[in-house]
Amino acid sequence: MSAGDRRVRGADLGGRVALVTGGARGLGAAYARALHAAGARVVVADLLDDEGRDLATELGDRARFVRLDVTDEASWAAAVEATLESFGAIDVLVNNAGIANAAPIEHLTLAKWDAVIAVNLTGVFLGCRAVVPAMKAQGSGSIINISSVEGMRGSPGLHGYTASKFGVRGLSQSLAVELGQFGIRVNSVHPGLILTDMTTRIDPAKLDIPLGRPAVPDEVAGTIVFLASDASSFTSGAEFVVDGGMIAGIPHH
Repeated sequence: MSAGDRRVRGADLGGRVALVTGGARGLGAAYARALHAAGARVVVADLLDDEGRDLATELGDRARFVRLDVTDEASWAAAVEATLESFGAIDVLVNNAGIANAAPIEHLTLAKWDAVIAVNLTGVFLGCRAVVPAMKAQGSGSIINISSVEGMRGSPGLHGYTASKFGVRGLSQSLAVELGQFGIRVNSVHPGLILTDMTTRIDPAKLDIPLGRPAVPDEVAGTIVFLASDASSFTSGAEFVVDGGMIAGIPHH
């Protein structure tokens, strides 16, 4: 079943506006399609101009593409302004853009560390900060920060990635506490092994996934639609693990 065919009970997003970072392909594109299918107007934000424009064209009149470098304050300001000009509101922010690199700690360069932290953590911080004024003014909003199972447990070699994803988890909780009084909900989502271009080199057989397989992006998208909708109206500061049960058990070989 595709994201366009999936429905989340009570998740009518008609009239709402969602901005999805890293939205041109992979998980981000699945989120954009699912939010659109639920009725939202969607802004696909990415550095991948051609793919982002193609997706916005595919989705039609209720979609726009905005070029966004999540590490840049001015780029965020421009993306928010473009969203407000196009659709008049920002009801949902999905902070999905992310990168990964790997190395044993003694070979992990500062440049590699800084690159991951800049996109995965600072980018999330800048995005949250950029949309909060509009959400405060309208008295509502849902911020959905994409972390990872590596934001719940350690992973050898993925030190910068793991640190950034733990940071997203903590930032989401502190923002949930701070922003709840303004009607703004903040939650984090922690996918496990999802089949995307970013995970092609990971062998699923080496992971203990109780459901016995990796997921496809559509299987995470339902959680995003739920958190964007009134079906989750009393949910904030929560962590949603979508990993087929992987981190629930102790591996035995």
